[in-house]
Amino acid sequence: MISLKDIDRYYQSRFQRTFVLKGVDMEIKSGEFVSIMGPSGAGKSTLLNIIGMLDDPSAGEYYFMDNPVHKLKDKQKTEYHRNHIGFIFQAYHLIENLTVYENIETPLVYKGIKSKERKAMVADILDRFNMVAKKDLFPDQLSGGQQQLVGIARAVIANPTLLLADEPTGNLHSEQGEMIMELLQELNKEGMTIIQVTHSEKNAQYGTRIVRLVDGLVREDIPTNAKSLVAE
Repeated sequence: MISLKDIDRYYQSRFQRTFVLKGVDMEIKSGEFVSIMGPSGAGKSTLLNIIGMLDDPSAGEYYFMDNPVHKLKDKQKTEYHRNHIGFIFQAYHLIENLTVYENIETPLVYKGIKSKERKAMVADILDRFNMVAKKDLFPDQLSGGQQQLVGIARAVIANPTLLLADEPTGNLHSEQGEMIMELLQELNKEGMTIIQVTHSEKNAQYGTRIVRLVDGLVREDIPTNAKSLVAE
């Protein structure tokens, strides 16, 4: 599904290049659940943004579903966002002037799903996330954890082919966090490909594979049931 070949991301100043990612090669098959780990500044979120077509690599090739992303126009990337990719952002990115219900419904509107079907899908996910009582509230009336739950509900409601999650449980208390990780694991078992950035070793174990980045380089890529090849 995803093939990254010799991906660089750097910032060019007058006298030098500062690399965020360097020579990243990665293959991710359909149905995998990959956890990207590493210290702050390792390039994890940058890599996720490149995979999600929110950022362009400075060099290298990226293929998504056999299509060369590095050659696609913005309009084509938007189509992939609309039809194939869901995002869980660390900073929520909720639309402030829309209610909880309307925020969650937005991806379905973009996909052209009919009103009756949208209502049923939103009602189902509000119930699943125990947020029925919050559906008419606006983002600024919610706690950080509640906003995160709305962001997650919005990301998964349209059943994307690929779900990208940047610290999906970062603002949740432990019980909510466990619920979300179990939900992601369930979605993965149903066939959704998931890539998460996480600092949590426990959350990483919900996936099938761990990729560790250090200073923009892939230092380790192993199944979650294997012992680490690199000393912590």
